[in-house]
Amino acid sequence: MIPARTEPTVRAPESATPSMTRVVGAASLGTVFEYYDFLLYGSLAAFFGVLFFPPGNETAGLLASLATFGAGFAIRPLGALVFGRLGDRVGRKQTFLITIVLMGLSTALVGLLPTFETIGWWAPALLVLLRLVQGLALGGEFGGAAVYIAEHCPKHQRGYYTAWIQTTGTMGLVLSLLVILICRGSMSEADFRDWGWRIPFLGSTLLLFLSVYIRSKLGESPMFAKLKEQGRLSKAPISESFGSGANHHRVVAALIIGAAMALIWYTAQFYSLVFLQTTLKVDSFTAPLLTVCALVLGVPLFLASGALADRIGRKPVMLAGML
Repeated sequence: MIPARTEPTVRAPESATPSMTRVVGAASLGTVFEYYDFLLYGSLAAFFGVLFFPPGNETAGLLASLATFGAGFAIRPLGALVFGRLGDRVGRKQTFLITIVLMGLSTALVGLLPTFETIGWWAPALLVLLRLVQGLALGGEFGGAAVYIAEHCPKHQRGYYTAWIQTTGTMGLVLSLLVILICRGSMSEADFRDWGWRIPFLGSTLLLFLSVYIRSKLGESPMFAKLKEQGRLSKAPISESFGSGANHHRVVAALIIGAAMALIWYTAQFYSLVFLQTTLKVDSFTAPLLTVCALVLGVPLFLASGALADRIGRKPVMLAGML
């Protein structure tokens, strides 16, 4: 999300409060559910090429399936701008609720989509449309959750507390893989291909209700509430953030850092699964299981890196991680 223009003049609490566990838990859990929804398709990308794209060329179907997965990423920056502005105008909490409802509904609809065999080219067209909605929602969700936590936590522990948000993508992927493994293990491969693949998508409605309930119990960010009370909210967050010459080098630096981290993360944690299944021909049960084990082993390092960044600074930790 784009910070409100007068945010630097408002200080976050300098000591931890009893509500930090609740704040971090609610924000992170909701983001885990959103990543579950968003990455569920990616976990079945090799499988979706057969269902939603023209038959006859397996490689073309896989590439089209991966391109559809990528469509969600292409739209994410727009989601960050739209919902970032909304968060600066109406508040973090309301934006949270909007993004999570959009994500949950679009994921459930994927589970109801007819396949290419049934409705032809409408199948990939509708699939791409729903992926775009998911990308918009996640674009606003992830940054909003990070800002929400940062505006609650003590300044000297922002690295550690916001690191919990960094774990959510990994845990969302783990959750999606586990659900798929359970579904595949409880039915034949033929049943899974026929209708079983829909269960993880339709099951996201349960996560939607749980997420909305948890998020509805949250209070507003103390920084935002203070600025609103004082009548000092930004009237044009986007133009004030990107229109200022002083911010240009910061925006460019943030884009380069974000792009590098995203490339590393999605190659290591997502595409490795596709590579195992399609190139190395590891079976559909073993490949996700290996990926889950690797992901779980990596989660504590997110938190350790965040805590280390509070002690020695952000730059050396980021450079070491990229190296």
